[in-house]
Amino acid sequence: MKYNKKKPAVLLLADGTIFHGKAVGIDGVATGELCFNTGMTGYQEVFTDPSYFGQLMITTNAHIGNYGVHNNEAESSDMKIAGLICKNFNTGFSRHGGDGDLQDYFIKQNKVVITDVDTRAVVRHIRDKGAMNAIVSTGTTDIDELASLLAKVPSMVGLELSSSVCTKTPYFVGDENAAIKVAVLDLGVKRNILTCLSDRDCYLQVFPMHTSYEEMNAWNPDGFFLSNGPGDPSAMPSVIEEVRKITADGKSVFGICLGHQALALSEGIATYKMHNGHRGINHPVLNLSTKKAEVTSQNHGFGISEEDIKNNPNIEVTHVNLNDDTIEGIKFKNKNCFSVQYHPESSPGPHDSRYLFDEFVTNIKSYKN
Repeated sequence: MKYNKKKPAVLLLADGTIFHGKAVGIDGVATGELCFNTGMTGYQEVFTDPSYFGQLMITTNAHIGNYGVHNNEAESSDMKIAGLICKNFNTGFSRHGGDGDLQDYFIKQNKVVITDVDTRAVVRHIRDKGAMNAIVSTGTTDIDELASLLAKVPSMVGLELSSSVCTKTPYFVGDENAAIKVAVLDLGVKRNILTCLSDRDCYLQVFPMHTSYEEMNAWNPDGFFLSNGPGDPSAMPSVIEEVRKITADGKSVFGICLGHQALALSEGIATYKMHNGHRGINHPVLNLSTKKAEVTSQNHGFGISEEDIKNNPNIEVTHVNLNDDTIEGIKFKNKNCFSVQYHPESSPGPHDSRYLFDEFVTNIKSYKN
C-alpha cells in the first residue's frame, strides 16, 4: 500500500485563533469569510454554488470526497468556494458512474484544501464568536506573514459579490415554445433553479445583474425571477432600484435567497448580518399557511428585519425558521410578489419545498388569464 505524506498546513482566524492540519493538493493561500455547512451529502453542489463565492468552507461531516464527483452535479461552471477545511479528505472514491475524485477536482481548479483539522472545535469557536474572516495556507506556516495577508481581507458586510459570478451576457434556457416566459435576474443563479423552472414549461432568458427593468421587459416576459447569490444585499442599490420597478409591473415575481433579500429591500425592509447564518440541508421551516414543517436546504449569512416587517402593512410573513424564529418567507399584500430565504430547488437537500415553483407558475397563469 502506498502512503502519502501530507505537508503541514494552518488555519488562522481573524481573532488570532490558530488551527493546524495537513495539506491536500496544491500549495497556496486562500482567504475569505469562514462558514460551515452541516450537510452529510451533496458536497459538490455546495462547492459549486455561486452563493458561496468568497467564503472558506468548513464541512462538519467527518468524511468528504468518498463518492467522488460527477459532471452533472455541479451548480455552476466551476467551484465557487475560496477553500476547504475538513476532518477527513478522501483521495479515492467508491461510486459507480463517478467522473473522478475530489482531490483532482480541487487541483484542476487551483483550490486550497486543508484536512486533518479538528473541525468540531473550529465550528464550536465560530458558532460562539460569530462569523469572521480567516486564511488557510498549505504553503507557508509563518503566522505573522499570514496575519498580514488576513488583515487586508474585506469584511462581508458592505461587500458586493454578485457581479463576480453572474452571467455577462443574456442566455436562454428551456423550450422556446413553452407556455410561459420568465425573465431571470442573475445574481448568482444555481443551475437547478433554472431546471426547476424549465421543467414547469417555462422558457427562460437569464439576464446579467445590472440589466434594467426596461431591457428585461422588452422581451415581454410573463413573470420575473430574482435569483440567489453571494455578498451583502444592501451593497447593490442599483439592483434594488430595478427590483422596485419590477415589482411595480404587476406581473408575478418570485425571489430566492439574495433575490428574497433584494425584494425586501425594494419595499423598505432592512437586511442585517447574521451571527453565523444558516448553511445545511436539514433546516426546519414552518409554513404559516399550511402549519406544516418543511425540511429545507439553506445557505445565507444575511436576513431581513422582523421589526421592519411588523411596521409595514404591505408585507406578510409566510415562513419562519423553527430553530431561531428568523424570517424565511414573505409575500406582498399589494403586489404579485413572494419570496423565500431558503433554497426550494434543494440541490442538495430534500424536496419538501419545490411546490413553491408550482405556486409561481400558478401566479403567472392567473395574471395572464
